[in-house]
Amino acid sequence: MRAVMLVTCLVFALVTLGGHESIAGSQGGHNVDWLRGKTLQWTFADGPMAGTLVEHTFHDDGSVTWRILDGPSKGVSVTEKRYTSMQVAENVHAMSYLSASGHTLTVVLNLATGRMVGFGSNNTDWQAMSGTFEIVR
Repeated sequence: MRAVMLVTCLVFALVTLGGHESIAGSQGGHNVDWLRGKTLQWTFADGPMAGTLVEHTFHDDGSVTWRILDGPSKGVSVTEKRYTSMQVAENVHAMSYLSASGHTLTVVLNLATGRMVGFGSNNTDWQAMSGTFEIVR
């Protein structure tokens, strides 16, 4: 129930902050997906993945491949079927995907500062996280 309330609040915030056109556009083809073809690396400062460098490659077909670059799970890589992204405001974008394992990752990326905040969840719990990212390709 908490995760549903959290996602509802996030969607409301995105719409309120001016993302309404992007929400409609992401499904209607009007919003150019700035992530397609790019690779981002990020490190969460807190939460269950704190200190771990993770790479996300956003493919032209709408899938995303994530790969853990360090730590005890180094080398783990999975391609998820689909992600979505929406522009929230100038230089601020939200990205989310549901993994095959049932985990969801939603992050809001500030392109001007390289900072991000996000939420990861599974079928029983969710965690708020924050960190930094960079576009590497």
